[in-house]
Amino acid sequence: MARQTPPANRRKPAAAGAAQARAPRRGRGRPGADAPDLRPRLLDAALACYTARGIMATSLRDIARHAGVTPALLHYYFGDGRQLLDAVVAERLLPALVPLREAVEHAGDDVGALVSAFVDGMARIVASHPWLPALWVREVVSEGGALRGLLTERIAPGIAVLMSQRFAAAQARGELNPTLDPRLLMVSLIGLTLFPAAGAPIWRQIFDAGDLGVDDLRRHALALLDRGLELRHA
Repeated sequence: MARQTPPANRRKPAAAGAAQARAPRRGRGRPGADAPDLRPRLLDAALACYTARGIMATSLRDIARHAGVTPALLHYYFGDGRQLLDAVVAERLLPALVPLREAVEHAGDDVGALVSAFVDGMARIVASHPWLPALWVREVVSEGGALRGLLTERIAPGIAVLMSQRFAAAQARGELNPTLDPRLLMVSLIGLTLFPAAGAPIWRQIFDAGDLGVDDLRRHALALLDRGLELRHA
């Protein structure tokens, strides 16, 4: 009597089950590179590259290399370079300036309080976001900067224009040096806060002034402004 051969596929289900146990199922979607907080990390990497290289000179590959991920992962999160820049502006740059705008709005019409709110607020921003001064000079002040339109359309109306209007009103009341132009006063405030911070690596080296920090710049600016504005002290 011929011996029957057992079906060849009788043990396959068990083998397949063992293979599934050995290889855990991968979740849908692309994220890898230790994903949980990856989006903030990618935004910070983009910001660092923009500050160091310039926005137009920075490629997605540069940002991916800085973040330790693949360019495909950047595409997954942000689409393209324009959308990534928009995300950096919306989630990093504009939020950094919100406390300054709020401080200026709440300072009222007193010139001394308004100036102090701006200088103190800018000092806090520079201390918390040291990338801002260099990015400002590169992308706003420099001709062709990618963020100049952002300044004129979205930032200046809520801070610079508001302050110059309050300076003009105070001048009309006789509370501010009449020889000053309220618009140029706003320019001077920028010159006493953001530009010294951006140039700090240079003047610290020239004057061997490594001991001077953001708070020293703040006090210096307020002392100069107090004299030049000829404010009335109660």
